[in-house]
Amino acid sequence: MAGAPPFGEDIVLKADEFRLLRDLFAARTGLHFGPESRFSMERRLRERLTVLKLSSFAEYHHLLRFGAGAAAEWDEAVDLLTTNETYLFREGRQLRAFESEVLPRLHDVTRTRRRLAIWSAGCATGEEVYTLAAIIHASGLFPRDVPSDLRWDVNVYGFDISRRCVAAARRGIYGESAFRATTPEQRDAFFERAPGGFRAIAPVRELCHFAHVNLLDEDRAKLLGHADAIFCRNVLIYFEHRARKLAIEALYDRLNPGGVLFLGHSESLLNVSTAFELLHLKEDLVYRKPLAAREPDPTRPRS
Repeated sequence: MAGAPPFGEDIVLKADEFRLLRDLFAARTGLHFGPESRFSMERRLRERLTVLKLSSFAEYHHLLRFGAGAAAEWDEAVDLLTTNETYLFREGRQLRAFESEVLPRLHDVTRTRRRLAIWSAGCATGEEVYTLAAIIHASGLFPRDVPSDLRWDVNVYGFDISRRCVAAARRGIYGESAFRATTPEQRDAFFERAPGGFRAIAPVRELCHFAHVNLLDEDRAKLLGHADAIFCRNVLIYFEHRARKLAIEALYDRLNPGGVLFLGHSESLLNVSTAFELLHLKEDLVYRKPLAAREPDPTRPRS
């Protein structure tokens, strides 16, 4: 109808609106959007304005802050703005280090309690979780189908800020592109055909658990308990500096003493944290929480 206000498709994200949304997303999710991200944000969020029949990004900002449907809309916005490209057996050098050096060390550290917990923080659609579970299953170090006095309690937890990704991870059905770094032997050993693609075999799937968790939501992270190793690869590069520090502090607190943190190869803790010690492996360097580390003081203020 002539004279009707435009909804979505012709709306421009103005500079002041971009700053409002950028700061809101940084505070809520830790994600960093530099000036170069303005037009990408405009393109990705514009469809939400169309769906919601909003006439400006300022209205969208107001909805996210004060709207009755803000919680559901945050899920939509996060799904649109986050990068979730991944695949099985990614970054083989690091995985070889995990298999050949880290797992035997963790076995020695945890053998008295016979309990192993691994986290994939920012698991996207779950490929990393199933990869780690397959490696643990194949190692034979943590038997589960044995008498109870010899049985291990093993869990690989994947969590992500995107509900859509968590739902896809729980389905665990992967097409050919997810196997581009997987050998035929690995696929035959750990995956089986399923409607729509391939899924992990039952002994691998049984180790895997998924949850919708924001890395900056410390209370939610505590519900997962403690971890013996945490993979947080190529996640923190999208965080602004303060959020990166808060996330690393939370991961440090959740690691058991002697636990190991894996970051992406382009990431480091330089100017972020001095709490970890470097663990030199044959093919990699990883971060370890000192064995003598004390439990965190719940009254200690966050930086």
